[in-house]
Amino acid sequence: MKAKTNFTKGSENSGSKFPRIIRGLIISGLILTSVFASLTAQDTQYTRPSWWFGAAAGANFNYYRGSTQELNDALTVPSAFHKGSGVGLYLAPLLEFHKPDKRFGFMIQAGYDNRKGTFEQIMTSCNCPTDLSAKLSYLTIEPSLRLAPFKGSFYLYAGPRFAFNMSKEFTYQLGINPDFPDQIQDADVTADFSKMQKSVFSMQIGAGYDISLSREDKEWQSVLSPFVSFQPYFGQDPRSEVGAPGNYETWNLTTVRVGAALKFGKGKRIEAPVVEMVPVPVVVFAAPEVKFSVNSPANIPVARRVRETFPVRNYIFFDEGSTSISGRYVLITKDQVKDFKEDRLEVFTPKQLSGRSHRQMTVYYNVLNILGDRMGRFPSAVVRLTGATMEGKDNGLLMAQSVKKYLVDVFNIDPKRINTEGRIKPRIPSEQPGGTKELALLREGDRRVSVWSESPEILMEYQTGPDVPLKPVEIIGVQEAPLDSYVTLSAEGAKEAFNSWSIEIRDEKGDLQKLGPFTDDKVTIPGNTILGTRPSGDFKITMVGQAKDDKTVTKEVPVHLVLWTPSEREEGMRYSVIFEFNDSKAVATYEKYLTEIVAPKIPQNGTVIIHGHTDLIGDEVNNQELSVARANEVGNILKSAVSKAGRTDVKYEIYGFGEDEVLSPFENKFPEERFYNRTVIIDLIPPK
Repeated sequence: MKAKTNFTKGSENSGSKFPRIIRGLIISGLILTSVFASLTAQDTQYTRPSWWFGAAAGANFNYYRGSTQELNDALTVPSAFHKGSGVGLYLAPLLEFHKPDKRFGFMIQAGYDNRKGTFEQIMTSCNCPTDLSAKLSYLTIEPSLRLAPFKGSFYLYAGPRFAFNMSKEFTYQLGINPDFPDQIQDADVTADFSKMQKSVFSMQIGAGYDISLSREDKEWQSVLSPFVSFQPYFGQDPRSEVGAPGNYETWNLTTVRVGAALKFGKGKRIEAPVVEMVPVPVVVFAAPEVKFSVNSPANIPVARRVRETFPVRNYIFFDEGSTSISGRYVLITKDQVKDFKEDRLEVFTPKQLSGRSHRQMTVYYNVLNILGDRMGRFPSAVVRLTGATMEGKDNGLLMAQSVKKYLVDVFNIDPKRINTEGRIKPRIPSEQPGGTKELALLREGDRRVSVWSESPEILMEYQTGPDVPLKPVEIIGVQEAPLDSYVTLSAEGAKEAFNSWSIEIRDEKGDLQKLGPFTDDKVTIPGNTILGTRPSGDFKITMVGQAKDDKTVTKEVPVHLVLWTPSEREEGMRYSVIFEFNDSKAVATYEKYLTEIVAPKIPQNGTVIIHGHTDLIGDEVNNQELSVARANEVGNILKSAVSKAGRTDVKYEIYGFGEDEVLSPFENKFPEERFYNRTVIIDLIPPK
């Protein structure tokens, strides 16, 4: 039978005509807009038009329901048709009225309205397939009330529909019984339906959005308005009477219309007011009031050493295309196991290290040896190794087995204590569904083996799960320049007064150094950025602000700077909290650790410096906000714990540095560095 094929083609053709019509309307609108713009290119200003005229085009998605059997007085088919659908063309000129910045208006469209469709095929009692298609079209008149609820471009409309039948043709096809293919098929019957409604009265409701195609201050303006409307079956019965006894006609029609209207309007000229020319006194601009100050810590060369509790990230990252342990990790021999100690990791140094925080990365790159040593000391500890890679579960399993083989061969761990599995994605992936940006870096971080254990001897205190770091290692070493040693430049009020501001630093010899531009009121800079390797120096620091009226404002402050240097006296303590990618709420899992381990270590009358960081993946502004959120979460937990202990002697400094690579603890070259940069660092500083 051809009925199904014809209906499918009809749908495709109708669907393809509609985009061509819309594209044609858009192109025509742009051409006409450019013509109007060239005719009215002048400095005269015009209002937004109140009256609009144009044309609308769209596609009617028609849905037939009910039943029809008596097609006309000469043809009643053996079985009733019930359901059908089709796509028809809608074309109409339009007129619209709505005043600018008003909610209510009205609109009217009148034009060609096609409601064609094809009924679903049915089988007669002789097992013969039958098809019926209807070619209905109307002249439609549709006045509507227009409502812009927000006084903007979005609007709703509703009103009656008056339609007058123009075409009522049908094509009926009676096929042959497929069991008797030699039968001669009856010819298709094409005729008009009888007892059709000559006029139809119904209603519609719809929504549209005006997209301006021209400048709104020109005389002739144009808009393109995509719209959608719904016309329910109420009042849209195509036929007026029932059929023969027993063959009741209940055929009804529902339509969803989707299209676009191209509209033009003429604005009213805005008459320029007559201004009497009088002498204008000269007003001297008052420079914005900005208080500029520089806080330079004394930095007496008796700075601190630090005892750092450093978490061991429970991930081993693998190079692309490889299932072998990367050369970045420290791999020892069986003979070296007896000499391995967590507090002497500097003996076992990796072959390649990042440019900063060597001591901490040395700890991490010994993660396999730390794990093997702990499993050897605690025979009841059991771990699960989960390998994940986009190259497939089998490759992920091979990655996990390579870690297992190292632990078994070098540390003589019972293989039964190590479970392995392979996955395409880790249990807590960095790459999220629908993500499109920086996928290479995210997938590099997801190509890893995760160490998962329920044994307290292996894991960080009070935690469990596939994302929990291993129990931290304590490092005692010289601290890098702490945040409280930095130079703070304060331009109070700069954010409101300036577009941006910068600083010029001139030393005793007259050498000039420039930093900036800045947009915040306060900027913190490491002392060595200004001093270099000099132990101290005298400088004149000038703030140069670019005011919002393009004037330049300068203020100068003399400053004596002292370079921070380390001492031999151990004073500070440092702890870290590690987050997963784009996460600030995971700190809840650290609440018990922060409350019961970190908070009691805060010295009397001490200072807690909390600084949050992110890696460089993602938007810079979002990363800045994320680092602040992470730091505040940690700060709130510590403040609560200290307050519950009845203490009021602690000072807090909380910072968020985002992805700032100058201040980030680690580089961002390798995935393990990026994972460690997703952190909040807590420094516990005793009173000076």
